[in-house]
Amino acid sequence: MKLLNSAIVSFVKLLPKPVVHIFAKKYIAGESLDDAVRVTKELNAKGILTTIDVLGESVNTKKECEQAKNECLAVLDAIDNHKLNSNLSLKPTQLGLIIDRDFYLNQLTEILERAKKYRNFVRIDMEDSSTTDATIETFNDLRKKYSNVGIVVQSYLRRTFNDVVEQNKLGTHYRLCKGIYVEEEKIAYKGVQEVRDNFMKILERMLDDGNYVGIATHDDWLVEESYKLIKKKNIPKDKFEFQMLYGVKENLRDRINADGYKIRIYVPYGGHWYKYSIRRLQENPQMAWHITKSIFSLN
Repeated sequence: MKLLNSAIVSFVKLLPKPVVHIFAKKYIAGESLDDAVRVTKELNAKGILTTIDVLGESVNTKKECEQAKNECLAVLDAIDNHKLNSNLSLKPTQLGLIIDRDFYLNQLTEILERAKKYRNFVRIDMEDSSTTDATIETFNDLRKKYSNVGIVVQSYLRRTFNDVVEQNKLGTHYRLCKGIYVEEEKIAYKGVQEVRDNFMKILERMLDDGNYVGIATHDDWLVEESYKLIKKKNIPKDKFEFQMLYGVKENLRDRINADGYKIRIYVPYGGHWYKYSIRRLQENPQMAWHITKSIFSLN
């Protein structure tokens, strides 16, 4: 089955971008900030929060980084102008982490200052393992001055539990997810259940140490286990939230919302949708299979 899934994803990656876009657009708000605002308003009307993400990563020039920063500032302005229940997510390599660390920190400082002005929050995404150390180190530098910033950690990385033990001492605000980048087995768990088990081990430690956690998963098993852990430990609802991706498992999203738990949807938008879509396909080959079947059934 794994070989079949890999073959299907490889096939989809060979398709023309316009064809992939037909099926990928369900998972992306659109190409403009107006699209992200519209989707957020629709979700807010259902009592669901969002985090808006400007698609793009691993840019090559400072000019591109500055353009990404300006788009992030525009997101924060739009959230305030439209009175949205939303915050901002961003990727370090999109803003210059691997080009110039001081430049990157200056970019983030400007964004955090704008968010602070609006009493809003910024989430720093975690990317592949080549940037993990730098992402954590620069996050800790920013945390010395700003409390309105959080970070993402990934349960498939073997190092993450130890990272969390140290970060908990600083009162870190987390998004905990499985992780979707392709990593070597020596640094990442590969089995489905061992990634799940590490997720729950990390979550329990975060909650035990009193940290705020965004429990980011579409895995029904992890949702059920998180429910059990929250109830067992009598965790207050203001110490966690659930998080999911736009367009994915909306029935589960609505169930969590109906159960009275805070749920936040990650709403991506922008012209750089292709890489994001392919990663989603790698994470969920069943989606790629659906695309493949749809293509061959077209009349």
